[in-house]
Amino acid sequence: MDTAPPAQPIPTTALPKANRRRVATAAALASAVEWYDYFVFGIAAALVLGDLYFPAGNPTAGVLASFATFAVGFLARPLGGIVAGHLGDKRGRKPMLVLALTLMGVATTGIGLLPTYATIGVAAPVLLVVLRVVQGIAVGAQWGGAMLLATEYAPEGKRGVYGSVVQLGVPIGVVTANSVFLLAGAFTTDTAFAAWGWRVPFLIGLFVLVLAWYIHTRVEETPAFREAEKALAEKEKAEQSSPLRTILRGHLGTVLLAGGSFAVNTATFYILITGVLDYTTRELDMKRGAVLTVSLCVSLTQLVLIPAAAALSDRVGRIRIYAIGAAGIALWAVPLFLLIDTGSLLWLAVGTFVASCFLSIMYGPQAALFAELFTPEMRYTGASLGYQIAAVFGGGLAPFLMVLLLEAAGTSMAVSGYIIVLSLVALLSIKVLAGRARSH
Repeated sequence: MDTAPPAQPIPTTALPKANRRRVATAAALASAVEWYDYFVFGIAAALVLGDLYFPAGNPTAGVLASFATFAVGFLARPLGGIVAGHLGDKRGRKPMLVLALTLMGVATTGIGLLPTYATIGVAAPVLLVVLRVVQGIAVGAQWGGAMLLATEYAPEGKRGVYGSVVQLGVPIGVVTANSVFLLAGAFTTDTAFAAWGWRVPFLIGLFVLVLAWYIHTRVEETPAFREAEKALAEKEKAEQSSPLRTILRGHLGTVLLAGGSFAVNTATFYILITGVLDYTTRELDMKRGAVLTVSLCVSLTQLVLIPAAAALSDRVGRIRIYAIGAAGIALWAVPLFLLIDTGSLLWLAVGTFVASCFLSIMYGPQAALFAELFTPEMRYTGASLGYQIAAVFGGGLAPFLMVLLLEAAGTSMAVSGYIIVLSLVALLSIKVLAGRARSH
């Protein structure tokens, strides 16, 4: 039976403002550089990886293989969430965040240095998949650590705002990844870009190791974990329990509801930044640089919308704001692709901007909402699992399914239908979570 209370307070202690700011800044930077490293793969998958690592003679087959490799990273994310969540709840948030950043830096740099199929044959795609799996494990481990560093240091009444600094890592990562790819394309010919220009964004990801060192040496463990650590040690002596076992035995329903509530957000997001990039350039003959620029500009607006939605959730409640975002995504799914199908950059910008607004409304309060679903001794595990389950069934498969739906149905309305179905799942999950909140 799932007995997890829907709104757990996060204890905080009186800490200097400078200390809070340093931790919040470190958490935001950790999220930004981690997501940058993760997103450069998605952009490269849409632009070049299919031809370089999965040559098949058929462009669609190459893109499908490339997006399948993209999806493999998502399949690995729950493993990162489980391992880091278990150890993060037992040993601390900070060590797991440092480990996640280190893994991501090594894997991303490895992709940037990886020879192509033409050079080493079948070993190239195999190694690409392995490195993508490591990226997935790293990002699965990262989100919970960064999110808890921020929310568990937050003063009372501002957990939404503090949690949103971690969420800002996503649009910052998108903007940075798109910017670097735009610069790489601008300063190279098409031939040079395919030969080596695409590698530059991956090699820049090496700087994540510098941030890992900074967090390891300058950031302290969270107050909530230090308090929970004592209680957990006493409980383990009596019961020999573990956070993962506790979640699976008593709170799996809450994890699944959290995942169900968020899958539409992550699916729509990856459709917008990866699937639409492939669709507009390959099917609608739009220019790569122009589409990347639209994606970059739209992502910039999220830097304002995400913290605004989070701050509003501190005032009127997480569930209410979260539900408005999910309903908006459902209502906009059809207009979104009607606008994209015009082949106009203006209407592409309008369609993706409105969709991005609804995504931001959901994403802003999501970190604080997931943190409050679980008690401190199982918070890293529970919140990470909920997030990564959504990532697998939403984000990881979305670009791949988008290509399949377009090929099978011959219309982008099939993709709209996919988004609507996930929106209904989200609204149902949110309704159940809201009912639990009222019952306590």
